[in-house]
Amino acid sequence: MSYALFDDSGKFLAGRVMSQTDASLQIELESGRRVKVKAAHVLLHFEAPEPARLLDQAQALASEVDPALAWEFAPPGDFGFGELARDYFDTKAGPVQQAAMLLGLFQAPHYFRRVGKGVFHKASPETVQAALAAIERKRAQAAQVSAWADELTTGRCPEPIRAQLYRILFKPDKNAAEYKAVVEASRRAQRAPLELLRGAGAVESPYQFHWRRFLYEQFPRGTGFAETAPPDVPGELPLADAQAFSIDDSATTEIDDALSVRGLGQGTVTLGIHIAAPALAIGPDSALDRVARERLSTVYMPGHKITMLPEAVVERFTLGAGRATPALSLYVQVDEANLALTQFDTRIERLTVTDNLRHDQLDQVITEASLRGDAAADYRHAPELAFLFRLAQHLKAERERVRGKPETFTRPDYQFRLDGQAADEPCGDEAVQIAPRLRGAPLDLIVAEMMILANSHWGGWLGTHRVPGVYRSQASLAPGVKVRMGSKPAPHAGLGVSQYIWATSPLRRYVDLVNQWQIVACVRHGQAAALAAPFKPRDASLFSIISSFEATYGAYGDFQHAIERYWTLRWLQQHGTRELEATTMTNGLVRADTLPLVLRCAGTESLPRGTRVRVALQSLDTLTLEAHAALLARLGVEAPSAAADDDEAAQPLALQLAIDVAGDLGAESATEPLAP
Repeated sequence: MSYALFDDSGKFLAGRVMSQTDASLQIELESGRRVKVKAAHVLLHFEAPEPARLLDQAQALASEVDPALAWEFAPPGDFGFGELARDYFDTKAGPVQQAAMLLGLFQAPHYFRRVGKGVFHKASPETVQAALAAIERKRAQAAQVSAWADELTTGRCPEPIRAQLYRILFKPDKNAAEYKAVVEASRRAQRAPLELLRGAGAVESPYQFHWRRFLYEQFPRGTGFAETAPPDVPGELPLADAQAFSIDDSATTEIDDALSVRGLGQGTVTLGIHIAAPALAIGPDSALDRVARERLSTVYMPGHKITMLPEAVVERFTLGAGRATPALSLYVQVDEANLALTQFDTRIERLTVTDNLRHDQLDQVITEASLRGDAAADYRHAPELAFLFRLAQHLKAERERVRGKPETFTRPDYQFRLDGQAADEPCGDEAVQIAPRLRGAPLDLIVAEMMILANSHWGGWLGTHRVPGVYRSQASLAPGVKVRMGSKPAPHAGLGVSQYIWATSPLRRYVDLVNQWQIVACVRHGQAAALAAPFKPRDASLFSIISSFEATYGAYGDFQHAIERYWTLRWLQQHGTRELEATTMTNGLVRADTLPLVLRCAGTESLPRGTRVRVALQSLDTLTLEAHAALLARLGVEAPSAAADDDEAAQPLALQLAIDVAGDLGAESATEPLAP
């Protein structure tokens, strides 16, 4: 009876020959299935033993074939496996030995190269040596991976894995031994990689984990600056006769904006909105511009910040009290009786700031009652602040009329303060203080409305000069309609203005610096500004800036929210808090009444939105930033307007902070994030 061994797409099969022609054979396999095989794919004809037995014996014998010795026996040039079997085993090598040699050759590709069906060519000595070295490296790596995995599963973290922690978790090289060891240990221990590494001591500090991860992703070359001398403004600028004051937090060093008021009691008041003017000295494509464009924004977090510009440059242009500083000023003529805005004038000048007022020192002093004259106003610039507050309320009402509904801020923002900080950056163990600051407080309202006025006016002014800028727009207040960035003016429904740009924080945001370049061109060149401005209509580089800024600014914001959530959880731990009062949202989420905290609470899934509850904290994890609670009691139902302020989509809790979204005003009206 005739049998045949054949190649079926790299797999060797054998069976009984049923019929045969010059081109093909019909072969019956041991399973009874019949296959048609091309004659060229048949490697060996034999009479005995039976096919299944031949394959079993050949496999066993192939494991004994020494590829190095077979390579020595192999002739130069091309050769068949049967030929080498006769040289290696015996001159009368039968079907089993020949099949064993065939299998052995296939299992040693580093020694033999296949050049045809059953035909091979021996590799050069150099190729063999290199292949063997690679095999040895692979074997050594496998041994190292296994050893590291053993350590991880027993609760110890090898130093090479500790050093590659962030790469392994967030941007892994899947061929690296460190990554393979974590995957293998995770499989063995049936634990998630982060949980496994944490248990093995790779994560020594949750705070440092969040901080170093952020630096790894956003500042891989570090946060320092090269030595840079602050540039000077070319030419002599006129000195403004306005006496201006700024309003910021005490920790603010990048003072971008200041205000002035002249002519009170004379019928027409001159309002000055003054913005720091680094664009006068930092040119597009200069060394400092490249630094700012790489960073795109200052990064804020409790107890620390990473500035967009070097400290010396910030110090040169910040609107600090007691000195004349370059400024881009918008002067607005205001009818003192009806608060109508009658004239706008933009100037480049030097500005003397007389006072840097501070929110944290004055928010409890400069109250709505004192500004209205219903209480004593024992503070500097009281008449000017009273006028600005009246104007701010008027501007807000006008925006709300256009907007179609009032802006409601029923929840406060929060300020974080760290005690006992000795280093340049927090270590994560400092005592943290969290204090509320209600949005819409008088000083907040004054600054917000004046900045909205300047940004809206300058956005329109660029449009009249046919100069592109970086605009923010929102088509409507319908749910899901987001704020977009573009190069052309368009309405911002969330703010109730015809157009809106960011131009009032050029020390802290790159798009503000870009817009300031464009505004300066309009001041200097008038109707010829479209030709003189750094960025022309449909400028590809401007679109690139917009795209990069949105992605980077979003990443910075996510980090700020996450690290504020870390400090909120630390506050709960430090105070031993076990219970909270909260308000239900959706899908089993609740919002703490007195902390910036959203967490999942078992037992609230079926409660109506806006239900006030008391909850018991069950778990807090400062590494994953997860917090869980259980319902203790219902306390009542919150006012509908407050509950309606929770209409954002719930965000994932792990490694994220649930973000408040109340239109775009919270971001647009702030001169700086509340964290210092």
